[in-house]
Amino acid sequence: MKAPKFPTNEVERLKAVNSYSIIDTLPENDYDNLTELAATICDVPIALITILDKERNFFKSHYGISLSESPRELSFCGHAILENDIFIINDAREDIRFIDNPLLDEQNVVFYAGVPLLDPSGYKLGTICIFDHIPRQLNESQIKALKTLGKQVVNLLELGKKNTNLNLIKGELEERNAQLKSFASLVSHDLKSPLSNIIALTDLLKEENKNNLSDDSLQYLDYIEDSTTVLKDYIDGILLYYSADELLTSSKVNIKLSDIVEDIKHILISDHEQLLFTDAVIKNVNKAALSQILINLVDNALKYNDKQDRKVEIKYQLLPTHHKFSVIDNGIGIPLNQQKEIFEIFKTIKNDFSKSNTGIGLSTVKNLVEKLNGEIAVDSELGKGSTFSFTIEY
Repeated sequence: MKAPKFPTNEVERLKAVNSYSIIDTLPENDYDNLTELAATICDVPIALITILDKERNFFKSHYGISLSESPRELSFCGHAILENDIFIINDAREDIRFIDNPLLDEQNVVFYAGVPLLDPSGYKLGTICIFDHIPRQLNESQIKALKTLGKQVVNLLELGKKNTNLNLIKGELEERNAQLKSFASLVSHDLKSPLSNIIALTDLLKEENKNNLSDDSLQYLDYIEDSTTVLKDYIDGILLYYSADELLTSSKVNIKLSDIVEDIKHILISDHEQLLFTDAVIKNVNKAALSQILINLVDNALKYNDKQDRKVEIKYQLLPTHHKFSVIDNGIGIPLNQQKEIFEIFKTIKNDFSKSNTGIGLSTVKNLVEKLNGEIAVDSELGKGSTFSFTIEY
């Protein structure tokens, strides 16, 4: 018996093997189907998918035999990976490389054929191979089929590697997102208090010294207050954006549109503002998420409105698989070339209305709508107003 030599690129080959994280993994139907097919096509009792580790031959799939590995020094596959094509031993009892090999007596191995599993970088990871207890030969169709099955094994290995890498990346992204969410929450809470103090103190300073300060000084205080308010809006927006997903865990309920509208009126509506609607029962809906979406849209509709009497209307329509809502205003409108950009996070749209925006609110709305399996769009005309329409699945 002659033990198989190591390939000249053995160190690199083992790195390639390890990159697939396949050694010592459990059986999988996709691989087992290929060995069963190989045994059937070639009319043999045993078929294996093997991966050659440093000292052993691991059987990822074993058809017709109960073993899950064998010593590499005894393996036929150790010889097969030294070849560039299919490796065939018609009668191992007459081949000097296998005479006295324990596998001949213990497993009654006589015939062997193995196709190296060649990865995209050219490394031979192992084989798909077949055994028989009698001498035999393969015809051209069987040889071609065995080679094709070998390519399918490599495709499965590559797919498994990609899935593993994607899961690792997904895990890293989830961890980073959790850290970012925690950081955003921490920073938001730590900054909101001093910002609120600045706004309150600025108002107090203006009130107590309104007759003692020059117009320029009062304007400077207005600048401070406006800047602080913008920063506070950014912080509120970031906190809302990263906490929005938590709204999606709320149970679905049946509610009246009027219940949500009354809440919005209490929060947002003041003198010279109207919030119109036609009441309807909305069935099987996430109230928390829907309320947040409508609050954001109504708030925007009122904020960017230069009319003396500001009007906002909420319309509802039941579709075959979705709820559809429209929020219609008589505000300043949005230029056509900017109507897609408004949903991008931190994308701010310049306007002549002297109203700042953080570029977070509509991004949060879009995020919620899409995670509720819906879509959102805007139809707007400068000077006449905007209609934001969105759907959510029920």
